[in-house]
Amino acid sequence: MRRAVVIGATGQIGRVAVAALAGDGWEVTAVSRSGGRDDTWPDGVRTAPADREDDSALAAAVGDDCDVLVDMVAYGPEHGRQLTSLAGRVGSAVVISSLSVYEDDKDRNFDTQSQPDGFPEYPVPMSEDQRTIAPGESSYSTRKAGLERELLAAADALPTTLVRAGAIHGPHCRTPRELYFVKRNLDGRPRRVIAFGGESRFHPASVHNIAELIRLAAARPGTRALNAVDPDAPTVAEIAAAIDAVMGVETESVLVDGPAPAETVGDTPWSVPHPVVCDMTAAERELGYRAVARYAETLPDTVAWIERQLAGRDWREAYPKMSEAYGDLFDYAAEDAWLATRDA
Repeated sequence: MRRAVVIGATGQIGRVAVAALAGDGWEVTAVSRSGGRDDTWPDGVRTAPADREDDSALAAAVGDDCDVLVDMVAYGPEHGRQLTSLAGRVGSAVVISSLSVYEDDKDRNFDTQSQPDGFPEYPVPMSEDQRTIAPGESSYSTRKAGLERELLAAADALPTTLVRAGAIHGPHCRTPRELYFVKRNLDGRPRRVIAFGGESRFHPASVHNIAELIRLAAARPGTRALNAVDPDAPTVAEIAAAIDAVMGVETESVLVDGPAPAETVGDTPWSVPHPVVCDMTAAERELGYRAVARYAETLPDTVAWIERQLAGRDWREAYPKMSEAYGDLFDYAAEDAWLATRDA
């Protein structure tokens, strides 16, 4: 039987990927710091506790008969070197990367977006041929680029599929963008402000579609980088309407031309001045990939998960990483003040 080892197995993507691999006939070892398991996994899934920063513990969990090593939490060139050091005992690897490694033809990328005219203007849709940023230690994006470079350079020793994921969504997410609209609906907000006319598109990626890509790449080892996004790239306004439909509410969207009118007003987690929309042709061609989920179809599970996490808790307690990444997403006083001025 083919054996797969999944690092970061109890994370958002890992839970679904483990189930997908087990369902495809793999003998799966699910590695996480806690050594826990998900209720949806088949009984045959083995678990192993290991901190991926502990090289010896990780090597022991991987063992000597691993056909594919799937890494959800690799981050930086040192993790690339850690993985390639296991090449003698691992047949191939599938490693999660990010769309943030891309830059446009004017050297703009996600790290330059806070600068004047600094947001990248990518082709629509964007393929894997798009140039990537230089590796470095300065940011998440440059470190992911360093991870990619280490693994691509070791192609002969360890064939690796790099999965460049978009805006990941689904249960167990620690930074769910959907929170922006779900909490407003729960709080009974009758109106919401959305920048850029509600037309921003930041390509979402369901955990189910990412897991399907992992399943296919595991069965067909190779060295490649592949985008991982949903078949549709809805606008922010469409996402808001879809969440309303799931929650059974009607909310007015106040659309603002151009960027957010104030620091904490109208700037959703998807609001970007130029679209980030990716092409999945390479995955379809190389792996026979076909999407297994669409954004709107997966929303009920996502919304229900967020509602459970928020129950009886401040949103910052439920989602501390969301607060850290995006600041105050629910400054209702500032929002109401701006709306009052606009109405007047």
